[in-house]
Amino acid sequence: MATEENVLKQFLSKYQHRDYTTKEVIGLIQVYRSLTFRLEAFVFNNGTRKDLLNLEGTIPVNYKGAYYNIPVCIWLMDTHPQNAPLCFVKPTPDMSIKVSKYVDSNGKVYLPYLHEWNGNNSKLQKLVQRMITAFGELPPVYSKPRNEVRQPYPMEAFMPQPSGYPFPDSRLPGQPPFPPTFHSSPSFPLGGNLPYPNYGTPYPGPASTNGTPYPANPTPYPPSTSYGPSPDVAGGTITEEHIRASLLSAVEDKLRRRLKEQSQQSQAELETLRRTQHELREGKTRLEDILARLQRERTDLDKNVAILHEKEKELQSAVERLGEQEGIDVDEAVVTTAPLYSQLLNAFAEEATLEDAIYYMGEALRKEVIDLDTFLKQVRTLARRQFTLRALMHKCRQKAQLAC
Repeated sequence: MATEENVLKQFLSKYQHRDYTTKEVIGLIQVYRSLTFRLEAFVFNNGTRKDLLNLEGTIPVNYKGAYYNIPVCIWLMDTHPQNAPLCFVKPTPDMSIKVSKYVDSNGKVYLPYLHEWNGNNSKLQKLVQRMITAFGELPPVYSKPRNEVRQPYPMEAFMPQPSGYPFPDSRLPGQPPFPPTFHSSPSFPLGGNLPYPNYGTPYPGPASTNGTPYPANPTPYPPSTSYGPSPDVAGGTITEEHIRASLLSAVEDKLRRRLKEQSQQSQAELETLRRTQHELREGKTRLEDILARLQRERTDLDKNVAILHEKEKELQSAVERLGEQEGIDVDEAVVTTAPLYSQLLNAFAEEATLEDAIYYMGEALRKEVIDLDTFLKQVRTLARRQFTLRALMHKCRQKAQLAC
């Protein structure tokens, strides 16, 4: 396990969350041991190629009481877990994709869990569990009839062909071949489209040669029932009418099956288009809200700019008026409205003058311009006058009912 972890970390060297992705992948392959990982080039729809981690193998699906191994591959984005993985069903040459609301004709898997992927809460193990539940409801593949020519799976731009594809035949020794697709004509085998048969679930059991455990009692394949041409009841021979009826029935059944597949494919594409339409409508609503907010902000900004221009004009006018006026006499600029206020103003001015005089007397003493006796005498006289003025200002403020 330590070796696998080191190899996985080398593969994920360019991933944004390497340690987290490594831990999650190791936990997944420990539960589903048939899954293997490797680094391969993935080609996107726009032609861009990027080396991504590919989890490839089979997952056990319970369909009508029997377990079947469905071949899948899971591509992890280099931004995992912020972006949802890309999941595909990879049928072998003996299988065909059965289109449903979960799988399209190219094998791509569509699940609500993928659509609602959240980087903080979504996990790979939960994704595989959702795939198992969905495929148990609607199997994504069915076996081809034996006489059908096996064609390689088409190479799509978004589903590259890695080395070793398609899957090799992994049937156990002694197991029957793939169950065929049956028709309803009397001269052809009867039956229906069956899911991919079980090749052994990844639960504890006898180990195979490559180390992959197989179940102790694998589920046998559904028996294939075929009927030969129906002889004429009366003469024991096949007439042209019988052959014609058989061919018409076979063609009708084949057309009906293809029509059903086409309908299911169209339904899956329609569901995808509906989801896209819903996302586009939500995006349109968000864009309209953003545009409305920007429009309101632009209106407020225009109002503020207009107010700023008006204030600038008023300020310019005030500066021009002040420039045209003559010098202002300070004594004439301040005029009291009552004798009490005039007395308070004169006392305040004189007290401020005495404060400056005391300061300069101290400077004269420091520079030895005057002696200490002269300094003390003058300071005593100025301080007595300053105290008298302060007491007078206090009484004036009380009389004028001002703050003291």
